[in-house]
Amino acid sequence: QVQLAESGGGLVQPGGSLRLSCAGSGRIFSTYAMAWYRQGTGKQRELVAAITSGGSTNYADSVKGRFIISRDNAKNTVYLQMNRLKPEDTAVYYCNAVLGNYRYWGQGTQVTVSS
Repeated sequence: QVQLAESGGGLVQPGGSLRLSCAGSGRIFSTYAMAWYRQGTGKQRELVAAITSGGSTNYADSVKGRFIISRDNAKNTVYLQMNRLKPEDTAVYYCNAVLGNYRYWGQGTQVTVSS
């Protein structure tokens, strides 16, 4: 069982930056593939960025060059650095952990990009 807790969301102006954190429990956190998803109002949940246990990353086209996903296994934490934020990045951001057939979600953190 893995429990995930996101933090770092908030209100930011267009062009600004935020860093989201996802703290996980469990001794085998480092073996999980981790990802950030987001869900805007009235929209489907979509993958934003993912990182494997080995550190390989991939990004949605809409955030490439602006967002960076990273992990610190010693701290059981995954980060999402979000730069040059746009109003269309407004959403609830969810942390996700996958290992085999097991998938876990955090409770989400709201990010609002508005002037």
